[in-house]
Amino acid sequence: MLETLDTVRDDAEARLARAAQDRRSAMHTPVVATGNADVRVMVLRDFDPWGLRFHTDVRAPKVNMIEGAPQVGVLFYDKAEGVQIRVRGTARIERDGPIADAAWEESTNFARRCYLGEGPGAVAEKPTSGLPAAFEGLEPTDEELLPARENFAVLLVDLHELDWFHLAHDGHRRALIDLATGESRWITP
Repeated sequence: MLETLDTVRDDAEARLARAAQDRRSAMHTPVVATGNADVRVMVLRDFDPWGLRFHTDVRAPKVNMIEGAPQVGVLFYDKAEGVQIRVRGTARIERDGPIADAAWEESTNFARRCYLGEGPGAVAEKPTSGLPAAFEGLEPTDEELLPARENFAVLLVDLHELDWFHLAHDGHRRALIDLATGESRWITP
């Protein structure tokens, strides 16, 4: 059990750093909510205190939503350890530039192929991945992926507030941290 607000902040930072690096981390795939209350699970690609990076398709409805109303919430949960971390922040979409280019370069061709298919939410007559048939289960070459890059972007979230919650049989604990000012306080669960 963490007993000081400084240890809570350190715990949250360590958990988010681990979540970005370890795909087996319970917090690797948080729930991201946009201002219109649309929620989805996304893969956390990077954490740089106090910012998050995700990958997205520029054709996804969330992109327009974020560009018009950039406030987002992200929920991380580790059931085994009974820790929930909720964060709020300001999001932005970067299609081009050094961050987006580096994220594209560090992705595998197998992951990049997702951006070759139909845009998210496209209507289909039968169940489909949206990928062109030539790439179902196959890894495209660098040349075949050239058209995919224009559909790729990064979603960056600058965090403002962190709500840390620990569920425990002997009593839950909760802390709220204003990441902009550094102020923190214990609050009732």
